[in-house]
Formats: sequence, structure tokens, C-alpha cells
Amino acid sequence: MAYQFDFAWLLEYYPVLLKGIRITIQLIAIGAVAGIALGIACAWVRALGPPWLRPVVATYVELIRNTPFLIQLFFIFFGLPSLGLQLGELTAANIAMIVNLGAYSCEIIRAGIQATPKGQFEAGASLAMTPFQTFWHVVLVPSLQRIWPALSSQVIIVMLGSAVVSQIAAEDLTFAANFIQSRSFRAFEAYFVTTIIYLMLAILLRQAMALVGSTIFPRRTAR
Repeated sequence: MAYQFDFAWLLEYYPVLLKGIRITIQLIAIGAVAGIALGIACAWVRALGPPWLRPVVATYVELIRNTPFLIQLFFIFFGLPSLGLQLGELTAANIAMIVNLGAYSCEIIRAGIQATPKGQFEAGASLAMTPFQTFWHVVLVPSLQRIWPALSSQVIIVMLGSAVVSQIAAEDLTFAANFIQSRSFRAFEAYFVTTIIYLMLAILLRQAMALVGSTIFPRRTAR
């Protein structure tokens, strides 16, 4: 007997889907802003910061970039309580996404910094700027301008990777799809619709990142 496709029943579960979409958007909004901020701070340390702090940041970056996101999430949610630090599902998911994006964005931003002409740093030094002032006022914006497309792609990758937070019962979009499938036993329709929603979110996020880039770097857009 041929499988009968039926998407109409999904209307019964639209509140669950809407909640999942809302939480997914919330996770990526917090994760993107805080993760990029962490990445900028770490990139400054690795490129221009105190020598004693560079090995610490380098260890953090290598640790995160060479371990699975799911293991990082499990360590934060299941491991830290062993040390007396209890975290809710969404809090743990947010921290995991921030820490993960921070490590990857650090290396992307550092690549932009390393592509900065040496004269920029010398100009800052000639104006008696500290290394941090030179980084903030002279180096950061041109560096971000160079690597913005790569950084935007990394944010989208982290958004798609957020699907694993359902493994700790964070009620994101994937959690909603699993819940619907478990109640209806119509896996194809549930996951097909979820796939389309993730695709739309990724496209909208790419457009949002492009809009932010065109606002921060208007000269690049004009050219």
C-alpha cells in the first residue's frame, strides 16, 4: 500500500512549531551577538594581547575547534552540575553556542587582522595609541569588512548545529519536530516541514547578516 502524504494535520501542532521556531531564533540571536563579541576579544588577545594570555586563548580555541559540539553541550549541561553548577536547558544551550561560535569566529577574525597592512599598526603607534586602542579604532572594522562573508557563514553553521540542543530537552525546532513525530507517527511530514523551516531560517539569517554588513560597512556596499 502506497504511503499517503498528509500535511493538513500539522495545523494541530502549529503552537509547538511556533514555540520551536521562537526558541531557535532566540538561541541564534544571543549566540551570534555574544559569540562574535567573544571571538573579537579572543582575536585581539591572540594578535595583539598580553603574551601571557595568548596560550590560554589558544588552548580554548583548539579545544573547541577539535571537539564535537554535542560533547561540548553535554559537558556544560551534564558535566558542570558535578561541580555544583546547575544550568537550565536553554542557559546551557546558549553557553554552548556562544563558546563554540567564539572559538571559530576568533580564528576568522584573526585572519582578517593578520591581513591588515603593517602600516595601520604603525600609524596607531605613531599616534601614541595602546595596542587595544589601535585594534579598536584602526584595525577592527577593516578586518571585519574583509571576513564578514566567512563570519556570516559560520553563524549560519552554528544556527543549523543548534538542532542538537534538543538532546538536552531544549524546546527548539528539532525538539518540536521530534515531539510531533512521536505523537503522530508521521515522520516524513514532520521532518520535511522542519527541513523547510530550517532552510528559510538560514536564508533569512544570511540576509540579516548581509544587512548588518551593509550597515556597518557602507563603503563596501557602495563599491
